[in-house]
Amino acid sequence: MTLKTLEVNARSYRWMSRPVVVVCVDGCEPAYLDAAIAAGVAPYIERMRNGGADLLADCVVPSFTNPNNLSIVTGAPPAVHGICGNYFFDRELGQEVMMNDPKYLRAGTVLAAFADAGAKLAVVTAKDKLRKLLGHRMTGICFSSEKADQATVEENGIDGVVQMVGMPVPSVYSAELSEFVFAAGVKLMESRRPDLMYLSTTDYVQHKAAPGSPAANAFYAMMDGYLAQLDALGATIVLTADHGMNDKHDDSGAPKVIYLQDVLDAWYGKDKARVILPITDPYVVHHGALGSFATVYAPDEASAVAWIERIRGIPGMELVLSRKDAAARFELPPDRIGDIVVVSEQSTVIGTGASRHDLSALEVPLRSHGGVSEQRVPLICNRPVTGIAAGRRLRNFDALDLALNHAQ
Repeated sequence: MTLKTLEVNARSYRWMSRPVVVVCVDGCEPAYLDAAIAAGVAPYIERMRNGGADLLADCVVPSFTNPNNLSIVTGAPPAVHGICGNYFFDRELGQEVMMNDPKYLRAGTVLAAFADAGAKLAVVTAKDKLRKLLGHRMTGICFSSEKADQATVEENGIDGVVQMVGMPVPSVYSAELSEFVFAAGVKLMESRRPDLMYLSTTDYVQHKAAPGSPAANAFYAMMDGYLAQLDALGATIVLTADHGMNDKHDDSGAPKVIYLQDVLDAWYGKDKARVILPITDPYVVHHGALGSFATVYAPDEASAVAWIERIRGIPGMELVLSRKDAAARFELPPDRIGDIVVVSEQSTVIGTGASRHDLSALEVPLRSHGGVSEQRVPLICNRPVTGIAAGRRLRNFDALDLALNHAQ
């Protein structure tokens, strides 16, 4: 007998009556959709917004890729699932580590729960760094554009992906890496018809191109065509984003950076403070590992209290919080953040030391994310939704709730 509802991480989800596709468009500031529609290059997205549900939601802070994708697929904030950045300082190991191993996950995903209950699942992500986290304990298809040519039935639930999609494996620094995700999603819906599919792109274009620019509009025009095909195949589609994106430079185009490790070293001496940038991942060419959120480790509690007040005085800082206050405000696991959490204002990013960031590969003025200023994201559905309580604060991790419980 088919289950009617599943409970995952203290939330209930109805069994799908038609295929459901949740799309996470990396770096999709709401203005990108507005601009593409205004330019007439996104007619399907315009129909989604006019005839379905056109909402806005808040993403998780830090507004980075991994915490938000894992929030979307678990339906819960990082305090529940444990992934609060791409990178963190492991106090037990005494070293800085990437948080892309499933061993850091503290909660199961909605995807794995539906697969366990007998649903057909498919996950396609642009970068391979997310694949193992998204597909943790999930039976079904799960592969990345980046390594599509290496997909096997044993590891990914599918082989022959490149032949199926009909595109070569794209460069990791390209718009085509995301296009491959959409093209694969359409081919899977045509051939395998998964009950539930999750598609996650990369923000290469958004880091380089502002809303309304030719490159941005071309990207959203491409996406629009594939979404229309998924709609024509009968899917319920919910589209959201992991975070927004903003200019992080001055009028001359020079990056506006607070090199916080250099500042703290100058104030207190070397090796007293450790600044961690959770945006750090293997793909830093387009942002130089500079984002608007950082954590600081202090030698003791008294130092942390004193440092907080002083850091607040640095021009360009929006928020400087203790670990306890940051964990409460942003729903973060306190054992995986520093003694101090710092968030810079909209046009400013935070670095460690000036000598540690190679910005030579930045071909255009810096655009990045991570702060509260990148928290607003789209939450749209191709069908009308009902039963959303008035005044409810919507989150990007309500996407599966919207698709399964509220979409008509």
